[in-house]
This record gives sequence, structure tokens and C-alpha cells, in this order.
Amino acid sequence: MALFSQDALNAGVRKREVFGWAMYDFANSGYTTVVITAVFAAYFVGGIAENAAWATFAWTAALSVSYFIVMITMPSIGAYGDLRAAKKRLLAITTVGCVLSTAALALTGPGTVALAVLLIIISNTFYSYGESLIAAFLPELARTESLGKVSGWGWSFGYFGGMLALGLGLGYVLWAQANGIKAAQFVPVTMLITAVIYGGASVATFMLLKERATPNPQALRESGVKASLHQLRKTFSQARQYKDFMSLLMCAVFYHGGVAVAISLAAIYAEQVIGFKPQETMVLIFVLNIAAAAGAFAFGYWQDHVGHKLALGVTLVGWIATCVIAAVVTTKGGFWGACTIAGL
Repeated sequence: MALFSQDALNAGVRKREVFGWAMYDFANSGYTTVVITAVFAAYFVGGIAENAAWATFAWTAALSVSYFIVMITMPSIGAYGDLRAAKKRLLAITTVGCVLSTAALALTGPGTVALAVLLIIISNTFYSYGESLIAAFLPELARTESLGKVSGWGWSFGYFGGMLALGLGLGYVLWAQANGIKAAQFVPVTMLITAVIYGGASVATFMLLKERATPNPQALRESGVKASLHQLRKTFSQARQYKDFMSLLMCAVFYHGGVAVAISLAAIYAEQVIGFKPQETMVLIFVLNIAAAAGAFAFGYWQDHVGHKLALGVTLVGWIATCVIAAVVTTKGGFWGACTIAGL
């Protein structure tokens, strides 16, 4: 069977539409790769907060606030998108919000802690909204038995977007350092590079991806907020009948939280504890994205073969191993090994 088989897609779905859907992962991967993981996180602690004792706490607090906002508001936004068939429109709004706030990070510098925290909260909130909204299109595109492989197509392609943003950023950083330019001048440029790639690449998504859902007639007779809240109350009242699903949601809160902490503190830990230089951290993340792209592609096929539950379990074991190894190693080589497991 072909790697990108039409049989994996629902009737009426063309491969070009799946390409448009995958392009969103390509577009937004630069944000999490450059801003949250490789560059801005460490710059916030060492540059903006000037290695203050509370710097790492301020970074994690900003991300925690954004995740809390998403956790509280996303159900209503999702209900609105479903009832009004407005997922694509909402995705456009969140994309513009994340692109603009990411570009605005270029305005930060040493001492601008409040501005940086505010922009991280805004940008990461919009980024998280976008992640949820683009994922909601997957069941419309892929057959139930092929969700893993089609998801793998998107994830693996997305890593190349992260590599593009990080690669261009790394090239500029190396040039800047060779010319005596300091981090306070070259980090803002990497934020602009990331924002441009995010905005530019996402255009393909809005050109090719279709909104297949149709508005709920009842929702059209009510205000959008009222209809979404009504649907939300109905959903939560019925949720207790699906104990397995509620257990999964509760578990997801904890394991997503753990993964988010590992990703958002990776560069800070690498530079502050292990002794990586900024360009070494960027090279590390770039190489790991190559492994992650291959891993995501292959893992999607394996997931459909063995089942989602086992695949999730194996993934979580890998993350636990990553965190344990990273916590005990003291050398750059050991940290590379831990990160390689995470990348796969």
C-alpha cells in the first residue's frame, strides 16, 4: 500500500486538502520550537529577567496562566465552532493573534519582564487554541481506522516547519555572533522570522482546507455564546455516562502537563544546568526535529496497527525515561541521549 494512500481518507477528501491541513502544523511548529523550547525560553531567563532567582518561575507561571485560560475557555470555543460550523473562521482569528503576539516579542529586551510575560501568555493561548481547532478537522479528513497514520503525516510534516524556522534562526544567530551582535539584538529577529513563517505557511491551510460541518439550525436562532453554553451544559450533563472518556480527560490533564513542563524548560535546563551555549541548544533541537519527523511518521502507522491505548502508553514511558535520564546526567552527551528519546 502506498505511504500516502487515498484509502486512508474519507470519501470526497482529496490529498491536497490533507496537505493544507498538514501545512498548519508546518506553520505553527516554529512557535513551539523557537519560542517555547529552543530560543526565547532561555533568553527570557538569562536576558530579559537577567538570571534573577525568580526568572524560571516567572516563565513557567506565564505558561501556566495561558494553559489555565485555554482549559477554562476552550470547551466553549469548541462548542461555538461546532454549532456555527466556524472552526476555520476561529482558526484564522487565533492564527492572526498568535502571529502578531509572536512578532511583538521582538519588542522585548533586558528588563521588560512584564511585557514579555504578557506576550507569552497571549501568544501561547492563541497557539493552544489553534492546536485544538486544527485537530478538530482530523475526523473529517481521515477514516476512523486511519486516524493514526494521517495524524502522523501532519505531525511529521510539521517538524520540518520547526526546522525551517529554527534553521533560519540559527543561521542568523551564528552570523550575528560572528559580527559581535548581542543576544538582545539577535533574539528579537528570530521572533520575527518565526512569525513570518507562521503567517506565511498558514495561508495554504486557509486556501485548501474546507469547513465540512454545517451550522446547527437551533444555534442560528440563538446568540453564539448562548448556544455554545447551552451545548456545553448538555455535554457535561451527559459526560458522567462515559466514565472511560472522563478518566482519559483526567489523565490527559496530568500527562499533557508533564510534557509541557519538559518542553518549556528543556532549553533553560540545558543552558543553566548542563552548560549548553544558545547555538548548541538550537543545534540540539534542530537535529532532534529530524528524528521526531521520522518517528511521528512511522509511529502513526504503528498506532493504527497496535491501537491507540498501547501507543499512548509507550509514548508516556518514553517521556518518563527522558525526564529521569535528563535529571541524573551531568554531561552534554548524556543530555543529548535523553532528548533523543523525547524526539522519537
